[in-house]
Amino acid sequence: MTGPERGQGEGRRQAPEPAGEAPGAVAPRGEPGPAVSDPRELLAAQLEFHRDTLLWKLSGLSEAQLRTSGLPSGWTPLELLWHLLHVERRWLCWGFRAEPVPDPWADDGPDGRWRVPDGMTTEAVLVRFREQRERSRAIVAGAPLAERAAVGGRFATPAEAPTLGWVLCHLLQEYARHVGQLDVVRELADGAVGE
Repeated sequence: MTGPERGQGEGRRQAPEPAGEAPGAVAPRGEPGPAVSDPRELLAAQLEFHRDTLLWKLSGLSEAQLRTSGLPSGWTPLELLWHLLHVERRWLCWGFRAEPVPDPWADDGPDGRWRVPDGMTTEAVLVRFREQRERSRAIVAGAPLAERAAVGGRFATPAEAPTLGWVLCHLLQEYARHVGQLDVVRELADGAVGE
């Protein structure tokens, strides 16, 4: 539902529709249908929806808006994108598959806040996000939800290694929380709203 019935007053505008293959463009978004009952399909589709929504919310921001914080905590939209690609690396590559990941906490600056490396372009962050998204999909493909994470990467013992189902639920809540925060940032930046 859109328009006044959702509380969208005058002066607010919908976030831009995705278009083409521009740096911030995303494919059309859609949640899984209401008849989907398979947990694996639901988790995967919801995660895709939130990834797409993240990119959609970022797509209409200028370079200055992507690199400027609109909140007292100080994070920027581009830093949020950088953080989420590292969250996926930590949980799926380093965590679930125990792959060697150089600097798994590369999104953390010396002050403990998120940071994008100096000199890294927005396009480079977007490319890395898309590459991680593809790598994450490949890791999840075919693995049962009950499979436990491998030991030797993020997890030292079988007792602390979560199931893939747990990891995907954790990633979904991480995305949902951060996309919600980005909703507020986007509205403060240019008045754009929308799911």
